[in-house]
Amino acid sequence: MGPGSCVVRGVVHNGCVSTQIETPRTDRPSDQDQQEYASLIEEIRAARAAYYDRDAPTISDAEYDYLFKRLRAFEVSYPVLRSNESPTQEVGGEVSAAFAPVKHLEKMYSLEDVFSIQELEAWLARAEASVAALHGAPDLEWLTELKIDGLAVNLLYRQGRLVRAATRGDGTTGEDVTHNVETIKTIPAQLTGEQIPEEIEIRGEIFISTQDFERVNQERVAEGKPPFANPRNSAAGSLRQKDPAETAKRPLSMYVHGIGAATGLEITQQSEVYDHMRAWGLPVSPYSQVFTSVDQILDYIQEYGDKRHSLVHGIDGIVVKVNDRSTQRQLGHTSRTPRWAVAYKYPPEEVFTELLDIAVGVGRTGRVTPFGIMVPVTVAGSTVSMATLHNQDVVKAKGVLIGDTVVLRKAGDVIPEIVGPVVALRDGSEREFVMPTQCPSCGTTLAPAKEGDVDIRCPNSRSCPEQLRQRVFYAAGRGAFDIEALGEEAAKALTAPDSGTPPLTSEAQLFDLTPDDLAEVMITRPKRGKSAGEGATELVPYFWTKATAKKESVPSANTKRLFDQLEQAKQQPLWRVLVALSIRHVGPTAARSLATAFGSMDRIRSATEEHLAATDGVGPTIARAVSEWFAEPWHQEIVDTWAASGVRMEDEVDHSTPKVLEGLTVVVTGTLENFSRDSAKEAILVRGGKASGSVSKKTDFLVAGASAGSKLEKAESLGVPVLDEAGFQALLEGGADAVSAADAVAQD
Repeated sequence: MGPGSCVVRGVVHNGCVSTQIETPRTDRPSDQDQQEYASLIEEIRAARAAYYDRDAPTISDAEYDYLFKRLRAFEVSYPVLRSNESPTQEVGGEVSAAFAPVKHLEKMYSLEDVFSIQELEAWLARAEASVAALHGAPDLEWLTELKIDGLAVNLLYRQGRLVRAATRGDGTTGEDVTHNVETIKTIPAQLTGEQIPEEIEIRGEIFISTQDFERVNQERVAEGKPPFANPRNSAAGSLRQKDPAETAKRPLSMYVHGIGAATGLEITQQSEVYDHMRAWGLPVSPYSQVFTSVDQILDYIQEYGDKRHSLVHGIDGIVVKVNDRSTQRQLGHTSRTPRWAVAYKYPPEEVFTELLDIAVGVGRTGRVTPFGIMVPVTVAGSTVSMATLHNQDVVKAKGVLIGDTVVLRKAGDVIPEIVGPVVALRDGSEREFVMPTQCPSCGTTLAPAKEGDVDIRCPNSRSCPEQLRQRVFYAAGRGAFDIEALGEEAAKALTAPDSGTPPLTSEAQLFDLTPDDLAEVMITRPKRGKSAGEGATELVPYFWTKATAKKESVPSANTKRLFDQLEQAKQQPLWRVLVALSIRHVGPTAARSLATAFGSMDRIRSATEEHLAATDGVGPTIARAVSEWFAEPWHQEIVDTWAASGVRMEDEVDHSTPKVLEGLTVVVTGTLENFSRDSAKEAILVRGGKASGSVSKKTDFLVAGASAGSKLEKAESLGVPVLDEAGFQALLEGGADAVSAADAVAQD
């Protein structure tokens, strides 16, 4: 295995990424390909939700990069699969309902990642060729800086005063975290100095320093709380506290690295932006440098690769930007990334440790996943004792035996991964892993979901305690009901407490719980006090507590908060209820499509598979999963019980809006000034139109905003009318008849 290579799903990949991109094909993808494509989207969305929304990654950066590039390869091979709803066309994650949504004045983009020096050199060569095509052969300058492993934030200053702060969110809309950001001492409330614009967006990363991170985790452990996985999660979780006073207790810092919208600011170089920001009193990283050659950039990468663990903050790569601002504007953006900047990701680090055992865990859909239990070891600055092994085939493909010394990688500085065994160190005492034949949670015999399926599943979906716990926890997630008080430990206490009858034997009962139902729920906690021996535990009430004044048990403050949030969750829109049902393949995007197309749970459950599949953004794989889910009587019981408990099962329809787009299919591409992707889609749907993600002969109009790409080219080749934003407004107001010949613009 060469430098920078790794194993993902049992396959060696150079730079931890494998892309088998084929020539575009005109035939339809097979059912198997479509199912793998849908599964990739589900896994990527789940990973994004964990990373961006819950600040708790579930897969490594390396595996996410693999899944993402595999998805791109599918879309290159089969362009018919690609739509605006694909993760390849999106930035960041969902916006939590816990915070007010904030629309950025100018879109915040992700960066294109490269994983080897060869990929970086190829990217730089392409950028130089693009610039040469614009200007001949100018001498390019490259601003090069550290890629901080933190949380992207946008600060809005008006008249020099901080008026708003927001997370990146989906790039267009973020979460309003103004009051929390105001507690960060390094961020000025008022800019000072000269040439301060009337209005300016400042972009940067909020982080916790390496030293402060260690101290925070020591304090959490001392308080009996679980430590944060890494500094990035610590920073993100700290910033997303609902109480700014809690955020103020966390040692958050920020380095700014760019600007968005700006009024009355004339700057020619990116490095000048940094000089101005520093002069205004903003915290700018001391590590950035401007270079004129590729060799200088590579030396910088080598230098900070060696220094990465001695820096103030964690890094996961190096960012390289074209320094000239005019050239940046000319190069433009794709839907996700600027064409003038790239992020080089350092190869994951590796250590040796002993694999003590391989156990298995059960997920919410019944999937049984092996994971390694290891002698704790420090890697990438944190202690690791477990790592996922995905499935029994991966265990075999990696060739690991229980008792092996294994190569452990902290891929992307996030989730540890067992790469393979150090065979030379075997002494003959090692033994093979044997996949259990019975569920470790409920004892049911395990089996593949279907013939030939690699994954083994527990078929006892209804009664398996671990599956139920995982489903309840998932239903409470930010992408579903968004019940913050119902975390992982609370879900376990509700479904499988250490003592007492489980209050929930089905998620159907979730909204019928009462505080009295939770009075006898006991969980095991470390015993506290001077007399407690090492490792001593005791059973304690989870949901009730002793009232100091009357010395009687009452529901705890957190329990009261849980019931308040359960009541609020009943009013969540239909798409969130669909997500909460844990239907395979139905994530937020598919749920939104179904909710928009059908409007109510009753219409979804009674729809034919063909009708479901015809919904934009759904397709046959998701349609089959929805039909099969509703065919189960106990699944129907969940929906009926929730509905009887007051959970909203139908979205309100605005009948006041004329259906001027009925029968029309409209595709939106590029960036519009007055519409986000979601709001443009909603505007089309509410007027009776179909908001498609791909251009075909059946497309009636293409709306092309800034940086429109291949969809515009395809529309022009098919003779599809192309509208600018003014034409789109006219279409929304009066339908096809209101769009004059002048509105349909031919764009080069």
